[in-house]
Amino acid sequence: MYRAPVDEIAHTLKHVAGMKAALESGLFGDLSEDVVDAILSEAGRFATEEVAPLYRVGDQHGAELKDAVVATPPGWKDLYRRWIEGGWNAVSAPTERGGQGLPLMLGMAALEMWNSGAMAFGIGPTLTMGAVEALEKHATEELKSTYLPKLVSGEWMGTMNLTEPQAGSDLNALKTRAERADDGSYRIFGTKIFITYGEHDFTDNIVHLVLARLPDAPPGTRGLSLFLVPKFLVGADGRLGKRNDVFCGSIEHKLGIHGSPTCTMIYGDGFAKDRPPGAIGFLVGDENRGLACMFTMMNNARLAVGIQGVAVAEAATQKALGYARERRQGRAASWSSEGMAPIVHHPDVKRDLLTMTALTRVARSICYALAHAIDMAHVSEGEAARHWQERSNLLTPVAKAFSTDAGVAVSSVGVQVHGGMGFIEETGAASLYRDARIAPIYEGTNGIQAIDLVTRKLPQSDGEHVLGYIAELGEMSAAIRTSNLRGFGRSAEAIDRAVANLLAATNFLQEALKGGRQEQALASATPYLRQFALTAGAAYLARAALADRAPERIALCRFYCDNLLGETAALKEAVVGGSDSLLAAGAALVA
Repeated sequence: MYRAPVDEIAHTLKHVAGMKAALESGLFGDLSEDVVDAILSEAGRFATEEVAPLYRVGDQHGAELKDAVVATPPGWKDLYRRWIEGGWNAVSAPTERGGQGLPLMLGMAALEMWNSGAMAFGIGPTLTMGAVEALEKHATEELKSTYLPKLVSGEWMGTMNLTEPQAGSDLNALKTRAERADDGSYRIFGTKIFITYGEHDFTDNIVHLVLARLPDAPPGTRGLSLFLVPKFLVGADGRLGKRNDVFCGSIEHKLGIHGSPTCTMIYGDGFAKDRPPGAIGFLVGDENRGLACMFTMMNNARLAVGIQGVAVAEAATQKALGYARERRQGRAASWSSEGMAPIVHHPDVKRDLLTMTALTRVARSICYALAHAIDMAHVSEGEAARHWQERSNLLTPVAKAFSTDAGVAVSSVGVQVHGGMGFIEETGAASLYRDARIAPIYEGTNGIQAIDLVTRKLPQSDGEHVLGYIAELGEMSAAIRTSNLRGFGRSAEAIDRAVANLLAATNFLQEALKGGRQEQALASATPYLRQFALTAGAAYLARAALADRAPERIALCRFYCDNLLGETAALKEAVVGGSDSLLAAGAALVA
C-alpha cells in the first residue's frame, strides 16, 4: 500500500527546489515552514488513508457510460466530495476567487500525492486547476464571477477540449466551428475526443473550455478561438438552468487509468431538444486568439502531467521495495540468517531499486524546480520576473517529458523486480505500468516537448538563459569538493563531465538553429532533452545530499553519478553526431 513520502517531498521542496530561501525572504507572505509541514502532513494522510485504498476498485471497475451519463467507480464520488471539503482544490487558487493563494509548489506536492494514491482520480482536478488559471488570466469579469468561485471550490469541474478525430497534435486541422449569436454568445458545433472527465458524476456542472473556429477566421492556429461551454447554463442568480447542447457520445476503453472517463464530446447535435441545435458558448479572450489562452491551461497541465510521472514512479518504487524485502529466493553474501534471502539482498535487484529511487527523485526535483520558478515569476518584478519566467519556460518541456518517461521506466522496472508476479494483476505492479504509459502521450507528446525545448526555449535571451542554467548545474561539483565528504566518491568529476557534454550539445544546437539547420536540430531534440534532464538530476541529487549530509542521500547521489550519469556522454554523441545518419536512414522509411 502506498504511503505518502512526506519527509522526502518536504526536503525536496525546501532544500532542492528553493522553497526554504523563498520563505525566509518573505516572498510568500506570512507562510511559514510549520504551516507548510502541516499542509503536507495532512495531504499525505488523505492520500494514504483515503485515496490509495480506492485505487484498485477504480482500476478494476472503471467508469461506465449509460444514456450519455457517466458513473465513476464505486466510492469515488464520495471521495471527491471529501476531497473538496478539505479545501484541496483551492490550495493554489487566487484568494479573491475563494482560493488559498498558496505557492504552486505546495499545490504540486499535494497533487503528487493524489496521483500516487490513484492517478485516474488525481488527473480530474488537474484540468480544473488549469481552467481556473486560464479563466483568471483571459476571461471577462462576468465569466470570472459566474464560474471561478465554483471551479475554485471544486463544486464544478473543468475540462480542456482540443483534440478531434482528424487532428491529434496538429491544431491546424481543427474543424469544430463557432457561430456568433445575436445576444453576444456563440453556438458551438463539432466533436472532440480524448476529453478527460468530459462527463462524470462528481459535480452537478462541468465547465468545458473548447477551441473552435469562426466562419471568417484566418487559416491555421491563428484562427482558433477559445469558448467556455457549460454542461448546464447558469442563470443571473448563479443557479443552474437548462441543459446545454453538449453531451458525451462514448468513453474510451483504455490500457490504464480506468477510473478516469475519457470521453468523446458532441457539441451542437440537438441533444438539448427544447432549443435549436448548437451548444451555447462564451468567448474567452479575443476572437482568433484562443490558442494563447489555451496555452495558459496547457502549460499548467504539462507540469501536472510531469507530476503524474513522479507520482506513479514513487508508487511503483514503494511497491517494488516492499515486495523485494518480503520475497525470498536464493542465497546472498549479505544474508547471514537461515534459509533463502529476501531478494533485496541480491546486487542486481539492488541496482533496480536504486535506479527506481534515483530516477523518481530526479523527476521530482525537476518538477518542483519548475513550480518554484513559476512561483518566483509571480512574486517578482522587472528583470527578476523575466529571469524566472524564462526559467519556467525552459523547464516546462523537461519536467513533462523526462518525468513521464521516468514514470514508465520506473514502473517497468517495478514489474521486473516482482518477476513473474509482476505480470499478474494481483500484485498491482502491472496496473501502475499501464497507468504510466499515457503520460508521455497526452498534453503534448514527449517528442513535441523536445522540439519545444530546442526550438523555442534554447533561444531565450539570445541563448544566454540556458547557458546560465548550465553554469548553475556546474556549481554543484565545486560544492561537493568543498564539503570534503568522502562518501560522494567521484561524483564531482562525473558532474563536471556531464556539464561539459551538455554545454557542447547546447552550443551545437544553438549553432544549428542560427545556421538554419532546422531539420538537424529537430533530429537531435529527443536525446538532448534526456541529456539535459539527466545532467540536471545529478546536480539536484547532490544539492539534496549536501543540504543535510545524510549518508543515504550521499550514497544515492554517488550511485547515480557512477551508474546512470554516464549515459549523458552517449547522448551528447547522438546530439552532435547522430542527426545526419538518422535523416539519411529515415529516408528509406518514406520512400
